[in-house]
Amino acid sequence: MIDRAAAHPGYAKLALILGTLAAFGPLSIDMYLPALPTIAAEFGTTTAAVQQTLSAFFIGLALGQLLYGPLSDRWGRRGPLLFGCAVYTVVSLGIAFAPSVLGLMGLRFLQALGSSAGVVIGRSVVRDLFDERESARMYSFLVLVMGIAPITAPLIGGQILTTFGWRAIFLVLAGFGLFCLLIVWLGLDESLPRDRRTAIGLGSVLRGYGSLLADRRYMGFALAGGLASAAMFAYISGSSFVFIELNGVPPEQFGFYFGVNAFGLILASQLNRKLLERYTSTQLLTAALNVTAGAALLLFGVTLAGIGGFPLMLVLLFVTIASTGMVGPNATALAMAPYGRKAGSASALLGATQFMAGALTGALVGLLANGTALPMVGVIALCGVSAWVILRLVALRARPLK
Repeated sequence: MIDRAAAHPGYAKLALILGTLAAFGPLSIDMYLPALPTIAAEFGTTTAAVQQTLSAFFIGLALGQLLYGPLSDRWGRRGPLLFGCAVYTVVSLGIAFAPSVLGLMGLRFLQALGSSAGVVIGRSVVRDLFDERESARMYSFLVLVMGIAPITAPLIGGQILTTFGWRAIFLVLAGFGLFCLLIVWLGLDESLPRDRRTAIGLGSVLRGYGSLLADRRYMGFALAGGLASAAMFAYISGSSFVFIELNGVPPEQFGFYFGVNAFGLILASQLNRKLLERYTSTQLLTAALNVTAGAALLLFGVTLAGIGGFPLMLVLLFVTIASTGMVGPNATALAMAPYGRKAGSASALLGATQFMAGALTGALVGLLANGTALPMVGVIALCGVSAWVILRLVALRARPLK
């Protein structure tokens, strides 16, 4: 096990490749956000209905990770990763020709199954190579690399939308999938030696997930991190309606507003890397969730009271979303630290928890839609406070496995 991440040969190349793979999710989610009202108009439905394609994507990400995690523990990281990149590329091409909202929803689910390989296996590679503290630092570095995606994706998506139409967005994503396939093939070595691989069968997979579910410490950190991420997914699901339709932001400018919050997330993740030199992951996670829950509650309060308008909402959204840049890396590192031999399964359940929570919150924002910003900010507040409670009452009180 490596004590200092920077000592790893090819550290920068590894971080860039894994960061690019981690960008599967943000790019696939954020690039088409400015197009949601346009897609709704083309298919003769509501923006809330089109938002359910986000929930389908989140569900696909969750289920796909549960599949790829054990497979990568058995067969190594490279093979399943290459297969996932190939699936993503082919399905993205198909989405460009989707005939209806239902067709779009089904294809988005399949696209997510492909992209989930990059998400779950990337975390597994980090756990293969680094210990708890250095894993947290590496996850923070990945946020820096992948953080370019949520800043640039809505901007790129808005420009593609106004110039070529929404279907061209998915042609670009197909190109991204092909690029990822090539960089994995040419630049990513296998990180899981054969003597560390595990036998796989349905029974062993279920027992493995069962043992993870029974670990209160693991599940506490997984749920705390997952709910904090779900707050961000609620924002992602509702932001196009709140920004574009409620507050008159032009679709091509949506990315500027969206990118500011993504930039805040990046800054927080890099502050986390520095602070890990002086503080533990547990200390930083606790402090970050204090900020997330507090800012989310304040956001709900001022929106409900009609105080401050759109400018104050943007400020509080910035604080809430930025703080998750410290929550995610530390919660991930703490949850996965005891599971070196089954990092794939641990990473898979962690990601599945995160994206299932995202799917539920995204669907909830759509179901509660009432023509105001309250559904979005209310769900954000619910997630932030729930994450704080679970950290305090479950994760921090549970004994580590021996």
